[in-house]
Amino acid sequence: MRYSYSTDEKLNRSTNKWMLIGVFLLVGIVAMFPLYRSYEPSSREGSREAQAASLAEEGETIWQLSCSSCHGLAGEGGSAPALNSKQFLQTASDDQAATLIAVGIPGSQMSAYSQDFGGTLTSEQIQAVVALIRSWESDAPDRPDWRDVVGG
Repeated sequence: MRYSYSTDEKLNRSTNKWMLIGVFLLVGIVAMFPLYRSYEPSSREGSREAQAASLAEEGETIWQLSCSSCHGLAGEGGSAPALNSKQFLQTASDDQAATLIAVGIPGSQMSAYSQDFGGTLTSEQIQAVVALIRSWESDAPDRPDWRDVVGG
């Protein structure tokens, strides 16, 4: 026995109308993707800069409390090396600086500051101090003697 289908013109028109709307929406989304791709990288860069500035601001407070007594108020050195110098900032990566802060330097006055090694700072606070140190890079003075310790 043969089955016969009946067609409903009203339903067909409605279905075709919604399919056409769907095609237009799909084309619109596809057309907007290149616009998004051109806008999004600059948006990310702005967010990165804002985050770095915020971290550096937080790092300033931590620096004043934990680091400035040895490294100087602006990292100019004292009883510890000057970290605000082109030579240091161009050779030390952020990871290296964070590691030095976290674990300290054996045989020196630089103790470990990470809570993981008995210090007082969290990893986020250490990253904030690194962000502060990195923020000095654009204006850092030329200090070939950055390792020299005054009075030490």
